[in-house]
Amino acid sequence: MVGINEHFLSTEEKRLIKDIRCLTEKNNLDNITRTDCYFEYYIMNKEIQWSLLASLVSRNAGWNMCDLAGGWFPLSLNEKTRLNLFATYERANWMIFQDAYPQLLLYEYSTKKNAPMFHLLKYFSVSSFMEKEWQHFWHYRNKKRLVFSLIINEQNVIEKPIIKNKLFQKEVFHTFAYRFQDIWHFSSVFFPTLHGDIYGRSVSSFSSLDRRIELGKELYAILFATKLHDSFLRFAINVPHTGSRSDYEKYVYPRHRKNTPMLRTSYPVMVQTEPEWKDWSLATRVRTKWKKDDVQVEFTPITDWYKRKQEKLHSLIKVERSLLTFLR
Repeated sequence: MVGINEHFLSTEEKRLIKDIRCLTEKNNLDNITRTDCYFEYYIMNKEIQWSLLASLVSRNAGWNMCDLAGGWFPLSLNEKTRLNLFATYERANWMIFQDAYPQLLLYEYSTKKNAPMFHLLKYFSVSSFMEKEWQHFWHYRNKKRLVFSLIINEQNVIEKPIIKNKLFQKEVFHTFAYRFQDIWHFSSVFFPTLHGDIYGRSVSSFSSLDRRIELGKELYAILFATKLHDSFLRFAINVPHTGSRSDYEKYVYPRHRKNTPMLRTSYPVMVQTEPEWKDWSLATRVRTKWKKDDVQVEFTPITDWYKRKQEKLHSLIKVERSLLTFLR
């Protein structure tokens, strides 16, 4: 991070910072590397539950990206719109990983050293809010509080650079295509299982910071529900992430037809640049409701709902195509 003097750090600390930066750059290549990296970290550090949540949400980001290059969305959205949507997904997920992964690695190093090293978080442009929360976790081991804190942090990380960014608002969030999906709840985050059931939540009002934080807490509650968690974990272990919805639809539909391609056959690696960093927690008040453990969710499959939404979406695209053909 530019502007913070590393002169007074020990040789060990300087080497650690360099190693973490190199690992972060290496693993923040694309949606596949991020998804796999979060998951591998969770397997090695089960107490950091956010990492599994991040991996499964990242799978969904990959599926959304590949939808844009699949069999249906190109029939309805022009190439510019699809590329803008892809760039938004990619930028937001890149920024979250760039912020979160150094935190995870620094915690892992602290456990090996048996000493907290969170004073180094500022060298990775991590908020002072998270430095305090990692210190709290180190002493009290409150897993849920850490998950909520990471959700709060990451959603604030993307709030101004992505959600409030004038270019993204004009090209994405204020477009008819985005608002259409938002109003009709066509966007969702899914946790699939090997026996074909899907759990999760529909995504609406994504531009609302409060709603995104609440959504993260709801997804966490579903993911770590006692009767469901093992099913989600088995899926993640047994099904490699490719970005194609075929990853899970082959379990949902008896006669599966692949409608979305794999990510690495659809998109090149995007070269990202570091944004100008500002500690969001110095200018934003952390609201009490963000930390409240008052989430209400239903732990029932949404498989039938998903099938109906897919059928409705495909029908609307067909109608749109027919009207355009008729009007020509």
